[in-house]
Amino acid sequence: MKKPVTGISTSVIVDQGGGFPGYERIYVNKDYVSSVIAAGGVPIMIPMDASEENLRQTLDLLDGIIFSGGHDIAPIRYQEEPHQKLQDICPERDEFDFLLYRLAKERKLPILGICRGYQLMNVSEGGKLYQDLSLKDTESFKHSQGHGPNLPTHTVKVEEGSKFHQILQKEEIRVNSFHHQAVKSVSENVVISGRALDNVVEVIELKDYPFGLGVQFHPEMLQAKEEDMKKIFAALLRKVAKNIIKTTNVS
Repeated sequence: MKKPVTGISTSVIVDQGGGFPGYERIYVNKDYVSSVIAAGGVPIMIPMDASEENLRQTLDLLDGIIFSGGHDIAPIRYQEEPHQKLQDICPERDEFDFLLYRLAKERKLPILGICRGYQLMNVSEGGKLYQDLSLKDTESFKHSQGHGPNLPTHTVKVEEGSKFHQILQKEEIRVNSFHHQAVKSVSENVVISGRALDNVVEVIELKDYPFGLGVQFHPEMLQAKEEDMKKIFAALLRKVAKNIIKTTNVS
C-alpha cells in the first residue's frame, strides 16, 4: 500500500556568521520529519515560495499537511498595529503560509498546525492573537520554558467530546511550551478543544472539516518518548491514509 505523503511548511533562516553571512536557507526542524516517518508517512518539505501555481503543483503530491512553528504572524493579518512586545515577523513567510493554508483547505487536505501553524489556522479563520501573553487581562504561567524541548512542563485540560479528546482518550495531558503569544479570540469556524490551567487556549479544531487540528505546544519534540504526542501524528496519518483509500476506490 502507498505510504501517505505529508507536506511540512518551511521557514527561512539567515546565516549570522561563518563563510556566508547573510545567506538565506530554507529549512524545517528535523523533529517534524522524524514525527511523520515514525507515524508511517513520507515527509516532503514545502519550499517557502508564494507562487500559487507552484504551490498548487506541490499540493498535487500531498495527502496531508503540517504547518510548522516559527516567526510571529504580522498583526496586520488580524487588523492590529504592532505592539512593543511583538517579536520577529517574516512577511514573506506570512504570504507563503496563508496562501498555502487556503489552497490546502480548498482540497480538504488533513491539516495539523503546530505553534505558529496553530496561530496561522486561527488567524486565517478570522480569529485574533494576543501579541504577547502579558497583554492578557489575567496573569499567565510561564509559557516559554527555559528547559529542553523534550520536557513537558504544564498541563492542558482537554475538552470532553472534542476530536482531540477522541484522539487522546484523556481529560488532561502534559505538554512543553515555547511561545509568548496566544489565541485571543476564535471565529465561528473554530472550536476550542484544550486550555492550559491559566485559561490560555492550547488546542483548536476546524468545524465542519475532515481533519483540522491546531496545537500551541510542540508534539514533534516530544513524540519520541511521549505516547500522547505520538497519537497526534498517528491521527493525522490515519486520516490521510483513509483519503488515499477513498481516492483509489473512486479511481
